[in-house]
Parts: sequence; C-alpha cells; structure tokens
Amino acid sequence: MDRLTSLGVFVAAVEEGSFAAAARRFGLSAAMAGKHVSAIESELNARLLQRTTRRLSLTDAGQMYYARCKQILEAYDEANREAGDTQVTARGVLRVAAPVTFGAMHLGAVVARYLADHPHVNVEVLLEDRYVDLLEAGVDVAIRIGRLEDPVLVTRRLAPCRMVVCASPAYLERHGTPRKPGDLQRAPRLAFSEAVSTGDWTLFDARKRAHVIDGPCRMAANNTQMLLAAALAGAGIAYGPTFVFGEHLRRGALVALLPGYSATELVIQAVYPSARRIPLKVRRFVDYLTEAFGDDPPWERKTRR
Repeated sequence: MDRLTSLGVFVAAVEEGSFAAAARRFGLSAAMAGKHVSAIESELNARLLQRTTRRLSLTDAGQMYYARCKQILEAYDEANREAGDTQVTARGVLRVAAPVTFGAMHLGAVVARYLADHPHVNVEVLLEDRYVDLLEAGVDVAIRIGRLEDPVLVTRRLAPCRMVVCASPAYLERHGTPRKPGDLQRAPRLAFSEAVSTGDWTLFDARKRAHVIDGPCRMAANNTQMLLAAALAGAGIAYGPTFVFGEHLRRGALVALLPGYSATELVIQAVYPSARRIPLKVRRFVDYLTEAFGDDPPWERKTRR
C-alpha cells in the first residue's frame, strides 16, 4: 500500500469520525480504508484507533501519531505548492492590515519591491491600531505586535519588537541624564495612551529585578509618531519601540537611556487564517517581509549599545 495514502486515510478517519467518510474523501471503499489503517497499526505494532459500531476514537498512541501525521501531510502539501510556484504567477488583490505607525514607517518599501516583482498583483493596505478580524474584513495577511494566543490563526515571526527609553540631547543638557529607573519618576514622561497600562513603564536590571515607573505622564498620545516628534523637540523622555525611535537614535537626534536596564521584548509577526491552501500572493508577500526585517531589523542596526 502507498504509505502516504495510508497516512492520509488515517488522518481523514480521525477527522471525519468513520472509515466510510474517510473512504469517500479518497475514492475508496470503507473496507479498503480500514485496511490502510490496519496496515499502519501492524507495522507499528500499536493500536491507533478504538473501533465501535458507532464511532472511532484515538488511543493514547493514536493521538500522538495523528498530530505527527498532520504535520507530515501539511509539510508534503507545502512542498508541492512551493515546487509548483515556479510555474505559477501570483495574481489578484492582496489585502494587508498593519498597525498605523509600523505600517507608515516600514511597509512602503517592502510593498514597492513586492509590486515591482509581481505585476499581476495589486495591494490594498489597511492601517489600524485596533484589532481586525481577518475573515470578516477580507484581509489576507496582517502584521501584529505582541504575543498571540489565537489557535485559529497561523503566525510567522518577522522581527523582535524591543522597547527603548530615550530623550533628545537638548533635553538631557537642560535636565541631566537619568542614571537609574527612579530618576524617571520625577521626569516629564511621554507615553503611548493605548498601552495596557499607560502610566506604567517596567524596566529590568541585570539581575532580572523589575523596576516600575508609574504615576502621571506629562504627555500621552495614541500615536507613537507624535510622541517621537515631541521627544525630538525636547518635551521629555519617551518610551516606545525601536522601530519608531531607531533611526533617530542612529543619527544622534535621540539618546538611549539606562543602557544597563532592559524592557519586555515583544514580537512582530505576520498572521494569516490558515496553514493550508495559502494563496501564492500571500506566501510570497510574507517571504518579502521576512527578508526585509529579521532578527536584526534595519531600524536597530548600529543603534544597540
């Protein structure tokens, strides 16, 4: 018997709940579907399914084997799609959702390269800081920042999202340079108002002890580009992602503070609805994002201390 077919029949039997339904998926008889699964069990010398007249249920060994078979079959499908990609042209409209500031600052160049290489694809970009339901909004791929727990969505890591405390040289000349987290308590702080806890900044020392800076902020805004402008003008000390402040740190227009402390690191990810049958236009775009960013993203190069 063909091994791959047997694996497919086994997975289908689990998902459909019967050999008859699995057989229909593969154009087989119910008896032949049962033989495919029995052949696997004989080779493994292990029972994978408990059979009754009404239903099939997985044994403990079957549960582990089912999970691994799913991975193998999905990898096989993906390999076939990738091999076929060389003979296929990406077409249609690609709808991309992203946070406002990240999209405005970093997506334009990636989209431009993608369009140049894919003349049969048009791109629509939706910049929103609120959560967007991908299926409801008709979005093919979204860029999201943070730790995602939605099991329905497939994620692909694009880059780290590191946080930085910074201020302009002019501000530091007037007010002095903070040497420890407590020094920020009395400083005019510039905060992102859409953060979970706007007034709380948490930094960790070399021993991983948390130092929380809380209390009222001098300025709060729901857009980090506005906080960037205020920080550049010397209004106070800002706390935010390096993808916003990195270029200005590199040029010396801003100075990173408290280099002996670190903040919680988040993740920038591409998110799409399904691991299977992903359109070629989506897979190619996510590849462009991965190549453009990565673990050493362009906004952080030569800025870390």
